Formats: sequence, structure tokens, C-alpha cells
Amino acid sequence: MFKRLLSYVSGNGKKKARTYQRREIPRDQHNVSRSAISEPAKKVLSRLNNAGYEAYLVGGGVRDILLGGKPKDFDIATNATPEEVHDLFRNSRLIGRRFRIVHVLFGREVIEVTTFRGNAAEAEDDSDDDDDRRTSEHGLLLRDNVYGSQEEDALRRDFTVNALYYCIRDFTVVDFANGLEDLKNRQMRLIGDPETRYREDPVRMLRAVRFAAKLGFDIEPETEAPIRELAPLLTHIPPARLFEEVLKLFSAGHGEATYDLLSEYNLLAPLFPETVQAIDNGEPDELIRKALRNTDARIAKGKSVTPYFLFAAMLWPALQAEWRKRQDNGEPVQPALHQAIAKVIGRQVQATSIPKRFSGPMKEIWELQMRLPRRQGKRAFVTMSHPRFRAAYDFLLVREESGEIEPGLGQWWTEFQETDERGQERMLTQLGTDGPKKRRRKKPAKKS
Repeated sequence: MFKRLLSYVSGNGKKKARTYQRREIPRDQHNVSRSAISEPAKKVLSRLNNAGYEAYLVGGGVRDILLGGKPKDFDIATNATPEEVHDLFRNSRLIGRRFRIVHVLFGREVIEVTTFRGNAAEAEDDSDDDDDRRTSEHGLLLRDNVYGSQEEDALRRDFTVNALYYCIRDFTVVDFANGLEDLKNRQMRLIGDPETRYREDPVRMLRAVRFAAKLGFDIEPETEAPIRELAPLLTHIPPARLFEEVLKLFSAGHGEATYDLLSEYNLLAPLFPETVQAIDNGEPDELIRKALRNTDARIAKGKSVTPYFLFAAMLWPALQAEWRKRQDNGEPVQPALHQAIAKVIGRQVQATSIPKRFSGPMKEIWELQMRLPRRQGKRAFVTMSHPRFRAAYDFLLVREESGEIEPGLGQWWTEFQETDERGQERMLTQLGTDGPKKRRRKKPAKKS
């Protein structure tokens, strides 16, 4: 029977020890049903088992079924090597370099299969790859690429509720880290010493917040204790990875709750430093909150969310502060806006990268906020034909709903889109003209 004692020093300086022991929970003592697992996932599990390999549904899929939810993704862990898995499935592809995983493709559904991973620190001294486990000066784990047993795989996972395995052969749930108890108590707990685990990978702090917001869980006291102090470690994570993490944080349907937790644990500043500075200096964040509420509502209805709209909202307080500062220094309104946009984005990409396919539309949303009030003549039709008009219109509505600007303009644009051509002409007539018509300059008489 697998049993392991892990010792570590907690945040208050006291030595702690936690015992991890394999427990197998039979079918009549849990609510995981094969009917809750997708057919492609069951096919992968069955084929691996029939070929003589161990294979388990693992992680969030097991966790969410136990909580009565419907998982969106199904991940599988096995003792088969990536090459062995790839040989079994013609509809698969190998992903990664140093630690390879397999994606088995069933139309749009992708089943991710990983080989059990071990603790590289305990690997043989004469390993062919003696630099498989390396850490930076800050404790950041740079490499951790060793195959291992199921037990080792479980204890190298981050949270106890993610170290749960489901066996399709005997319908048991295998629990190595007391994850079922933490599910029952609705709390997120790290496996091992929290400070060490966060230093190995600071993104685990973001994952703690994301899962807590998504599941409505509390973060267990020892797990949350180091977060505020270690939050600056996120600045050592590549901006491209943090961009992906931001999308996960705010695209799961619990954006506002996530925003509150990020703010509470000082995790928002490493992700959006200019925004946090602007808010600390008095810029309101109600537009961000309203945008996140709207995003949550869209996701709940199964609608898509565009990253550029999300970033446009998250960076709006920073843009407003920079734009106002430039105008106060005497720059004209429109050039000040363009310069402010360039500076805010330039600073932001040092924290989280923003691919050009998103930064371009984001800038257009901001620039259109100046054009939306200018509707006289043909301007309304030109603005409405802009490819980013709809997103800019939605952003305008968020600005009104958040109390940033007086309501009225949004309603005008709503009616203008809904009415017919005659109605549009009438609305434009009611606006009046841009002002007195310019007098035509007489052409000089031709010399004879």
C-alpha cells in the first residue's frame, strides 16, 4: 500500500507533516458515472486498458463530475509512453519537446493523454538526462521532465482536488492526497509546502484563484498564506504564458469573482500594472466590473467572448489616466489619444503579451469612442460600416452602464441600427448640421 509522509515548514515557522496514502473508493461510495464521460474519452481509456496499459481519467474531469457538474475537457493519465499511445491511435499527434504528450482527435473534441510523471529530484544519478530538473535563483522550476509511477504523478500535481483518478475497469476513484475530503469541505489545498510549490511555478497562485472563483471554494489558510508576499514572482513568468492565463481567468464565466480575488491577493498588479496604478490613483474600476459581468452573462448563455474586448476593458482606466495627463500637458485631444494608446499597450506587453490580432481591434475600439458622438451628415453611416463598430458600440454601452458618461448616446445608436432608411434620415436631420456652412471661395479670374 502506497503511503508517503511529506514534511515542510509552514508560513508561521512551524514544522508540518502531512501523510498521503492511496485510497480506492468503490462505485457505491461515489457519484462518478460512465454516462458523465464523453464517448471519445471512454474509447481512449478502453483501448489503452485493452492494450495492457494502466489508464485513468484524471484531474478536473473527475473533480467536476464528483461536484455534480459537466466537464468540458477530459484528460487521461497512463503508464504508456507518448510513442506507445501515438502508435495505438492513428487520429493522434505528439505535442511538446522535452516532455511529450499526446492529443487524440475526435472531430472538435481533443483528449489529452499524458504519461505518469515523477519527481526528477529522486531520479537515478546516472540518468541519461541529468538536467531534467532545474530551478532558477527564485526557485522557479525550469525543467521537470521525468516519467514515474501513478503515485508520483499524483503528488506532483498542484491541488489535492486535482489528484483524483477514475478507473473505468472497476469504477473506483483513486485518491492519493485526501482530495475527496477537500472537495467535501469546498476548499483548495496545495499538495506539499505552499511556498515551495508557488516558487516552483508562480502561476499556481493564479490557478488557486481561478479554481476558487469557478468552484466557489475557499483557499485553505496555509495555501493562501504566502500568496500576497509571493505575488511579485509572477513578473518572472514569460508574458506570452501570462496572456494565456489571463484568458483562462476571465473566460471561465466567473470573471468578476476572479477579479475580486486577484485584487485581494495582490495578483492583479503583476498582470495589469498600469491599470492597478491608475485605480490606486483614483480612476474608477466600475467599467471593468460591468464588462466582466457582461462577459459572465455571455458565457452563461453559451456565447463567445473576444479577448480584445476583455483587454480593452481591463486597460481602460490606464488609458484614461494617460490620455488625461497628455491633454493636461497641452496635447490636442486626438494626438493625445493615439500617443496614450501606444504607451499603455507598450507597457502592458511587458507584463502580458497581446498578439497583434487582438491589440489592433482593441485600439480600434478605443479610437471609435471618439467617433461615436460625431454623427452628423454621413459620419454615422461611415462609423457604422467600420468592421469594429459593433464591439465599439457594446463598449459604449458598458461606459454608460458603468456611469462613466451620461446615458443617451448608446440609445441613439441602438435606434439608428434598428430603424429603416427613412427613420435614419429623420434622426440625422434632428441632430442638425455641423454648424454654419463654409462660404465657397471664388476662383480667381483667368488672366487674358
